[in-house]
Amino acid sequence: MNVLVVSDSHGLSKELKEIQELHKNQVDVMIHCGDSELESDHEHLRHFHNVQGNMDLGHDDFPNEILVEEQGFRLFVTHGHLYNVKMSYMNLAYKAEEYDADLAFFGHSHVAESFEKNGTVFVNPGSIRLPRGRREKTYAICECKDRSHIKVRFFEFNGNELTELSKEYHL
Repeated sequence: MNVLVVSDSHGLSKELKEIQELHKNQVDVMIHCGDSELESDHEHLRHFHNVQGNMDLGHDDFPNEILVEEQGFRLFVTHGHLYNVKMSYMNLAYKAEEYDADLAFFGHSHVAESFEKNGTVFVNPGSIRLPRGRREKTYAICECKDRSHIKVRFFEFNGNELTELSKEYHL
């Protein structure tokens, strides 16, 4: 199973469509970790599982978090602001553990990164609009062969892989 993950697009819409088109035959699930600043019925969000970010004002129809179950994997999705991810990942890790999540997706900080904690792989795809920590506008694709082998690949908006950020996890 392959999962496309974006976050913090802050009003961009045609860019979301371009990323979808680039990878539509390569992914099984698409996730947006919030701060799209688009209406929930926007055509370019149609294929994404979406959550509400702190800048999605007036978009109360997005949930704060979701659990997506796909092909035997449990994917926990939240924006991150309600878990204070800019200060610590502890609260996010506890919630992922409560859900027994294989992967936990979040945004908010605009920093592209991935890490493993207690058997869960955490992924922040960064931002396709306002990246922090690096200049590239980023998103991620997670390749899940089985529960013991997950590869997280980061890409620039133009589709070029950022191999120095990409990691493989053997759980």
